[in-house]
Amino acid sequence: MELDASDLRILRSLQEDGRLTNQALADKVGLSTSPCWRRVRQLEETGIIQDYRACLDRKQIGLGVLAFIRVKIDSHSESEADEFSRKILELEEVVACYSIAGDADFLVQVVARDLDSYSDFAMSVIRRLPGIKEMQTTFVLKELKPFQGFPVGLGG
Repeated sequence: MELDASDLRILRSLQEDGRLTNQALADKVGLSTSPCWRRVRQLEETGIIQDYRACLDRKQIGLGVLAFIRVKIDSHSESEADEFSRKILELEEVVACYSIAGDADFLVQVVARDLDSYSDFAMSVIRRLPGIKEMQTTFVLKELKPFQGFPVGLGG
């Protein structure tokens, strides 16, 4: 789907506030309500807009620790990577996971109540996942720019 300036304004606006009514969104992006509604539906149907959700403050819900774990697996076979991926998807503490290039195979983003909770999780769950060769944790000391949405318009 080719995105025009109106589509980009819609995407930026919905990333800022996904609860905008169609009328408020139309006013904000400079369209009438019907064309705005049709464009949003098309963005949803093509999968550009995948979902709507609330952004939570992790600290206010009791998740004081944010960490990234660099994981190396024993073998680079597709089946071992698939098994690791299946297991990691089941873990509630894992909020994001990426297959990466470089000196590790996966980058896993994890939250925990406190350092003791993280330690228990890392040693009794992550360390025991199939194929783990090595893991290295980096703790976030301060979130300077937490994820707030994608920079709409950079993609072309």
